[in-house]
Amino acid sequence: MSSRPELKAPPEIFYDDVEARKYTSSSRIIEIQAKLSERALELLALPDDGVPRLLLDIGCGSGLSGETLSENGHQWIGLDISPSMLDIALEREAEGDLLLKDMGQIAYCYVQIGDEMCVIVVWAKIEGDRMQGLGLRSGVIDGAISISAVQWLCNADKSSHEPRLRLKAFFGSLYRCLARGARAVFQVYPESLAQRELILSSAMRAGFAGGVVVDYPHSSKSRKEYLVLTCGPPSINTELPKAKLEDEESCSDDESSGDEENQTVCISDRHRPRKKQKTTKKGKGREWVLKKKEQMRRKGNAVPLDTKYTARKRKARF
Repeated sequence: MSSRPELKAPPEIFYDDVEARKYTSSSRIIEIQAKLSERALELLALPDDGVPRLLLDIGCGSGLSGETLSENGHQWIGLDISPSMLDIALEREAEGDLLLKDMGQIAYCYVQIGDEMCVIVVWAKIEGDRMQGLGLRSGVIDGAISISAVQWLCNADKSSHEPRLRLKAFFGSLYRCLARGARAVFQVYPESLAQRELILSSAMRAGFAGGVVVDYPHSSKSRKEYLVLTCGPPSINTELPKAKLEDEESCSDDESSGDEENQTVCISDRHRPRKKQKTTKKGKGREWVLKKKEQMRRKGNAVPLDTKYTARKRKARF
């Protein structure tokens, strides 16, 4: 069974009283959360003027990441879907304001059509709407961070959950509550490339500019992905920060290698065509087959002649 918690149960169920206390009491988890939060705050690139900002901690849990925000002199609002996590945050006297909230909440309207009751998704964008997404006032947040939370929206834990709609509600409401030019930084663990593309495309459709910054891309243990978004259209100020390498140096797109997964990935690059090598059923290309046939001929074996049909996959039927 997979060790990823988001694949085991919904967050409000997985992080019950026992798991929440176990999570918060782990010295290893505390250290990791502190490092990830420090890096997210660094990528947030807030002005160094000594003025405290109002930040949003999405998926704040028991307040471990919020401690980093408080230590840096900022005020913060934390929201989480797990009551057990928030109870521990209160016990630990977290300095931020805490909200019990589903960040992917969608507004539903029940209407009578004929003899049946149907459900319609409501996408109201008026100022007074508080029913979907984060439900905060427009333009009041100076920045947002999230540690290991956004990928939970890609799961359908209930029959009413649709990942694309939940991501749309989340990024749409986040865009509205952020001040223009403000940044949002999400440390994520995408399960697959398709999941990463889903999150990126949802953010772009909401109006964000930015992309993915990958720290320590060559390390399977230390590799971390950060989705860095700016509220507003692309500009000079929305240029992505540099990623960290194993030697603690930074690398930009120009300095990175040609391997796509080791580069800083921009949202605008996601439709770039990829070259695919034709393979046979066993995953071997034509060049490999011709090489093997030549080796067999050298050994004196009878080998069919090479034709345009060599290594070509046959259809299921004629």
